[in-house]
Order: sequence, then C-alpha cells, then structure tokens
Amino acid sequence: MQNLLIRGGNSLKGQVRISGSKNAILPIMAASILSHGEIILNGVPDLEDIKVMSEVLEILGATIQRRKDVLIINCANIDSFEVPEHISRKMRASNLVMGALLSRFGRAKVAYPGGCAIGSRPMDLHLKGFNSLGYEITDEYGYMSGINRNAAGKEIMLDFPSVGATENIIMAAALIPGTTIIRNAAREPEIIDLQNFLNRMGAKIRGAGLDCIRVEGVTRLGGVEHTVIPDRIEAGTFMTAAAITRGDIYLDNVIHEHIQPTIAKLRETGAEIMLNSSGIRIIGSKKIRSTDIKTMPYPGFPTDMQPQFMALLSVAKGTSIMVETIFENRFMHVPELRRMGADIKIEGRVAIIKGKNHLEGAAVEATDLRAGAALILAGLYAEGETRLSHLEHIERGYDNIHLKLQSLGADIQTKLD
Repeated sequence: MQNLLIRGGNSLKGQVRISGSKNAILPIMAASILSHGEIILNGVPDLEDIKVMSEVLEILGATIQRRKDVLIINCANIDSFEVPEHISRKMRASNLVMGALLSRFGRAKVAYPGGCAIGSRPMDLHLKGFNSLGYEITDEYGYMSGINRNAAGKEIMLDFPSVGATENIIMAAALIPGTTIIRNAAREPEIIDLQNFLNRMGAKIRGAGLDCIRVEGVTRLGGVEHTVIPDRIEAGTFMTAAAITRGDIYLDNVIHEHIQPTIAKLRETGAEIMLNSSGIRIIGSKKIRSTDIKTMPYPGFPTDMQPQFMALLSVAKGTSIMVETIFENRFMHVPELRRMGADIKIEGRVAIIKGKNHLEGAAVEATDLRAGAALILAGLYAEGETRLSHLEHIERGYDNIHLKLQSLGADIQTKLD
C-alpha cells in the first residue's frame, strides 16, 4: 500500500498551475455519447475518475486516445447501452451516461454507481426527471433501465438543485423533440461548461448558471474541440494550503468568479488575497482567525471545501461553527483530525471547532477524496511526521497533488509499505 509521508512546518511559497475541473470533465465525457463526430478535450487532468469514465465509454464502444492533457473521444460507433456493475461501482459519476444513452439510443441499462461514502446521493431526482420526459424507468437487481416511450420536452421542477440530476436531464433532453424546461436547476460553473460544450456541438441550451434551463431538442450533434474550465476545488485547496502554512502562493489558471465563497471565507480568517486577470495570489496570516461556515448549493460555500476548512479552523484563534447541509456523512475526517490533536465536537450536522496552535503528526487515513485533502493540509501544519494511507481516494480528484506541493516547498513524498 502506498502512503504519503508529510513533515510539517514548511511555509509554502511559489507558483502552481490549477488543473482542469474533475467535476466538469466527467459530465462532458458522458455527453460525448451524444456526438457522431470526434471530440477533442483540452486541459484534462490525470485522475483515476477520468480513467474509470474512459473505461465506461470504451465498454460502450467508444474509442479514446490520450496525449498528455488532451483526450480524443469518438463515440460514432457506440453499439451498447449497458454499463455493467463491476465498472459502475468504481465511480459515482458513472450514472451520468444514462441520460446521454437514453437521448441517443432511446434505451439505457446502468448499474447503480459507487464512489465516496460521504452520504446519500440518491438517483430519485434523475429518474423522476427521465420519467417526466417520457422515458419508462424500471429498477431491478441493482440496475436502472430505461426505454423511450414517446419522450418529448416537458417542464420539470427539481425538488433540490442537484448537480447530477440537472446534468443528466439536460443530456436526456438534448436529442428529443420539443423544449424541456428545468426549474430549480443547479447553478454550478460545471453546468455552464457542459452547456457550452453541447452548444458548440449543435445543441440548443440556454440558462445554465441560472435556476431555469431550457433545452430545445435537436436531431444530431457533431464533433467539437473544447477546453475544460479550471478546477475550483483544487484552487480552493491550494489557497487553504497557503493559509494554513502562513505561505505565499500564486495560483495560475483560475476563474475568480467560481471561487468567491472560498475567497470570502479565507479573507475572514485573515488571509490576504490579490486577484489579477489570470490568477490569484494568497498570503497566509500569521494569526489565523476563526469563522463560521454553512455549506450550501452554488453560489454558496461548497461542501467540497468543508473538510479543508475544518483543518484550517482547527488551528485558528477562537471557536468556529461548521454546518454541513449537503451530505450527512461528511464529517468522517473529524476522527482523523482528532488523532492529530484537533479539538472538534460533532452534534448532528454541526461541528464545533476550538482552534489550537499545535497539531501533532500521526498515522491517519483518507476516508474520501476531500477528507484526504484536509489531512494533507493538517499534515503540512503539524509537528513531526504524518503518514496518510488510502491514497486511492485522493487520486480520484487531485492530479499529482504531492508533486505540486513539493514544488512549493512542502516536505511530502510517497512511500510503499
């Protein structure tokens, strides 16, 4: 088993380039199923989730080539509409191919997905949307199956602004007759990127980034070249790394508007943040201040940044309150942070964090993707050595994070047991 060994105490300094967004590229890869032409995707990070999604597309009959950070996908000869359980269980986002398969072939059979165990992420909103459009959905033996029963554009009101359901319904509506209206749609930047990608292939979609999206069905989509947006969660993670180590980091390839909630909360902790046209400079404060945070759907504070901020607030002056409203099991990193000396109490979905000026390196494990990032940040601050196991979670969403941190002066390395 491979571990990360981190010796804390170094102040991070230098420049780092933010990779393309994991949460944007996965639905875009799924949407490539809708195309009869060649798809060229630029800025694609080297992540385990992207390898799994590539496997999904190849099982369906697509051809995929990778050249550095460029992915070339051709789905013209896809001849299957079934994603088997052994591949679907590797990744939550495997469910995103269902909408695209239904739209293109009128049929789909997808095993229920796996992924991080951070809480319930049911498919009910996805399936309800498919049913509303006129797809007949059945659920049996661990598979979701669907068939087109005169599917056509409809008005759909989501009970919750689910990102995955919004993306799946957009894809399911792209190639059917009529106009689909999605109300209470998720507003994340990754949905805007999906809309831009599809429209450049010939789709007719507008409203992404707002709570009402309109999809006018077309008969065929072609090829396109597209550059994925930067990863706002990776950017926030490196910004928090600068804050917790009292460092000075410049982030290249960042869209400021996508990370405003993270910028605002880091400023509340005392960090100095300067913006220019292509990046962000962050200088950590010598005295980290406490603050209160409540996770919310975009444009609120992202749940994917909650664990990293938990690490930061563990060493802030004062008491902070963290309220997690999105996932009920997203405090699994708390026992690991406590191993390092953090003073955190959990009451339901509320965490009470009493800041300390000392953390101690310890043997800890990544229970999920963002928990792993939080423990890396805590290790960068702590005295002594932190040994972090279960790196497979971190590799799902961060492109060589240890090498990027090394380039900024962190004492961090991988080691096989």
